[in-house]
Amino acid sequence: MTLPFIFCALVTLISAIISLGFSLAAALGAIGNARTMALYACARSVALAIASVIPLLTGSTEWLLAMAWSMIIVQGCDALVGLTIHDRMKTLGPAGTALLNLVAVIWLMHGLP
Repeated sequence: MTLPFIFCALVTLISAIISLGFSLAAALGAIGNARTMALYACARSVALAIASVIPLLTGSTEWLLAMAWSMIIVQGCDALVGLTIHDRMKTLGPAGTALLNLVAVIWLMHGLP
């Protein structure tokens, strides 16, 4: 595994874990229909976090790229939600994470044959 691969894999995994943390917090703090929706988001976040570990275990660049692009999309959408609710931290945090993951993907792809 190259440095760009490891960097991209770690950024992707950290992004997925952060997303999972927010989903868990929402599920624990919500009630009624909001809790049901938060549990659905949490289920998807668990799947993304587990799937983000696989590239570190297998060394699969293709899997890593799929997961990295998935997390870029997730974090980008989260930033749009933050923008919609006018919450600066919920906009800039995910946007910064998506941008860092995009930089990691570009670095990884630049080194591919």
